[in-house]
Amino acid sequence: MLPGTSTSISFSIENRTSESKIYDVKVETSSSQIVPILTSGELKISANENNVYIVPLKIATEAPQGKYFVILNGTEKNTGEKFTKQTEFTVSGNRKLSLTTLNSPEFVKAGETIKSTFLLKNNGNVIENLILESKNAVVDENATLILNPGEEKIITISKVTSPDLAKNEYQNLNLSVYSVDNPKENQSVYTSIKIISVKPVEDDIFHRMPVAASISFIGMRNRGEYHDGFQGEVYGKGSLDKDNKNLLEFHAVTKNPVEFNSFTQYEEYFVNYKRDNFFVHLGDKNYSSSFLTEYARYGRGAEIRFDTKKFSFGGFYNHPRFFRDIKDEYNVYSKYKIAKESEITAGYLYKIPRTENVGLSFSNIRLDSNAHLPYVMGKFKLNKNIEVSGEASYSKTDRTNGNAFMLQTITNFKKLNGSLMYMRTSPAYAGYFNNTSTFNGNIQYQIFKKINLIANYVQDAKNFQRDTLFLAAPYRKYLQYGLQYKYSTNGSLMLYNGFQRYEDRLMPKEFDYKERFFKVSLDQQIGIFQLNLEGQFGKTDNYLLGFSGNSSFYTANIAFEKFRTSFNLYGSYAITSRYQMQNQKQVYYGARILSRFSDKTSFSVFYQNNYMPEEYFADRNLFELLFHQQIFPGHEFDLSGRYTLQRGELGNKDFIFSLRYTLRLDVPTQKTAEYTNLYGNINNLGVKKVEGIRLILGNHLSVTDKSGNFIFKNVIPGDYVLEIDRSTTEINDISDVNVPASLNLTNKENIFNFGLTVAATIQGTIEYSETEQASFAQLPIKKDKKKKENIIVETSNGDQIYRKMVVIGENFDFTYLRPGEWKVKIYRNGLDKRYKIPIDEFQFILKSSETKKLTINIIKQQTEVKYQQESIKVSYNETRKRK
Repeated sequence: MLPGTSTSISFSIENRTSESKIYDVKVETSSSQIVPILTSGELKISANENNVYIVPLKIATEAPQGKYFVILNGTEKNTGEKFTKQTEFTVSGNRKLSLTTLNSPEFVKAGETIKSTFLLKNNGNVIENLILESKNAVVDENATLILNPGEEKIITISKVTSPDLAKNEYQNLNLSVYSVDNPKENQSVYTSIKIISVKPVEDDIFHRMPVAASISFIGMRNRGEYHDGFQGEVYGKGSLDKDNKNLLEFHAVTKNPVEFNSFTQYEEYFVNYKRDNFFVHLGDKNYSSSFLTEYARYGRGAEIRFDTKKFSFGGFYNHPRFFRDIKDEYNVYSKYKIAKESEITAGYLYKIPRTENVGLSFSNIRLDSNAHLPYVMGKFKLNKNIEVSGEASYSKTDRTNGNAFMLQTITNFKKLNGSLMYMRTSPAYAGYFNNTSTFNGNIQYQIFKKINLIANYVQDAKNFQRDTLFLAAPYRKYLQYGLQYKYSTNGSLMLYNGFQRYEDRLMPKEFDYKERFFKVSLDQQIGIFQLNLEGQFGKTDNYLLGFSGNSSFYTANIAFEKFRTSFNLYGSYAITSRYQMQNQKQVYYGARILSRFSDKTSFSVFYQNNYMPEEYFADRNLFELLFHQQIFPGHEFDLSGRYTLQRGELGNKDFIFSLRYTLRLDVPTQKTAEYTNLYGNINNLGVKKVEGIRLILGNHLSVTDKSGNFIFKNVIPGDYVLEIDRSTTEINDISDVNVPASLNLTNKENIFNFGLTVAATIQGTIEYSETEQASFAQLPIKKDKKKKENIIVETSNGDQIYRKMVVIGENFDFTYLRPGEWKVKIYRNGLDKRYKIPIDEFQFILKSSETKKLTINIIKQQTEVKYQQESIKVSYNETRKRK
């Protein structure tokens, strides 16, 4: 049986005697939510007959799902004989949740808390175990809620808005409700609130490009001598127009007052410009023609490039700054794009050697005359998994000819990834590499879901014409292969085997060895800690001193982050035969702490006791202290101090410090708009005064004159919200249009007029009454006690909607309403069907300062049940009974 319906249960009563009987009957039920419409009556049964007694029932809407009983008790009037009959029936389940918006603000100011309320009601007859969620707000109540049938709950969600909101914006809040047992039956409601910025940042009428200018004081103790001085820098990068078509970048760094190292900047000046398909660069940079001919050569020059859909043309001139063997070089090239990821390039590089200091060479080969290097290179995407690229080049001088080629392939399959590169150059080749060959490759194959096979091979080029700015890294020949086992999402184990050949390129050599090794590496995350442990065990052939021995390394690294600070601790212990002694013991340890106290302040400290000899070609930090502070927007301060080992040094430490001030500017490059003005008038529609009313438009203020006129001048075009400072009006004064008002100011002159009147009020009463009807037996009907039912009253003028939940029999009101046409609508809110609302909608016009009174009638009607007037007789067959 369904909840909220009327039904009947029939009982069959049998009289097996030879006399007629009259019974007084009474009806009982197992629950107060199963109500018999007639609780008592009289039943007449003739001799040897069956009668059917019908019991009418009213099943309450909130009657829970389950089994119920109806009990019929009868007492014979003359003999006192009694009988009891019982019938069981089931009320089926009915899920019916309703979720409606009660109140939500039209707008709030940035920094205030948005609060929206919703009415959640269980109109079914099943106890609901509910989950409350909001994707962009906080549910003020518990996230779980048990709601009994017929029960309702007001749910409030809130969200704190940012006080630093730069522009007015709309924010949508949502509330979702679903049952634990039926998560797919999800109900959601949304509200939209306008957030008014209290610290508005207006759009700029200029398009600007960011530029940073800094001045640094640098001091350095360099190999026992101290030097210091100032260095200036200017850097800018951005577009010159609002359409971002003209892109400009420039950089200027003055001369370094101390000897150059990796922690200071060298003198540099350049500017480049790009528009659509055209690019030009003037000044310093790393110029490159191709991998074989000139891989990277820092110098001062110019480069130009022009791109079309299929072709590119370009070239450069370069005067190297840190390579004395070459005086000048020129390059031209053309590129043809075959497909999206396939292209062919043909080019020509011309090198002019220096003629002075012929006895001093900084490379393995010296140009005897001008060099001509034509080259061709290509890149081809064979399919989605394989890419092949390569280059071939020829060189010619007055005395020598040479050639070189390079081939590379990259594969990317579902389980297999890898790359291979082979290069070979002849002894007399006049490019970046000469008289060398190299092979590099790596491969990774997924054997199982958690197990990968990994192999890497590296063979460095021996002879190349590097810039003399830095020292050369050691020559390496290296093979490593092994397995990676990812045993969990937070941990992996790697087992490697292989060999490595390291040879110092500097003289005198500090190391020259070949080593066969086995390595174990473990990575594991434990809570906030990231742990890495490594062990390497090898056999070393020391070619520098001519002996062999064992080499073992044990390394641990722990990293974690807490309190906006990251910590990294490192330690290593080694017993090695790589260097000057057999079974030489070495200990390395260090730590780095990086803390970001706020968005404006950061601090970093680093320490490491020493470095492995293989790294002595580079500048190395032993101790580093960095501090950054933004004093206020656009002004920054940086302090750094370092103890270092300079490139080529193994033991002598140097100190360098820097104090830097940076000014960040947004330089105007194009005017994008003109200032606009807003004029208006506040019309007096019955208020005491319209003078002295303060209006707010973004960052602008205006006060009305005696006639209510106001003006905002020199306003940047854009979207604004016009507000009234309520403290400058009477408490019941209200505008005749929605204020705060959204305005789009785009014209040179803009006008917005509105009026000020006195707010109106609606007061109402919910009146409850019951109707009476006689029963079929002409017996009086007992009135039910009035229940605490409620309804939702809504009032709206088309622009604004207000809702209140009102208990039947109580009063309600809506205050501070704008005069005009209003509509009041009543929603049943799951009200029982027996409650009738004769008039559920009202429409009227509110006048200034009027108080409108409403009466809403709710009538409870009795259920009318009609019965068959004649008795139902069932004959009794005595003969069949005996069988």
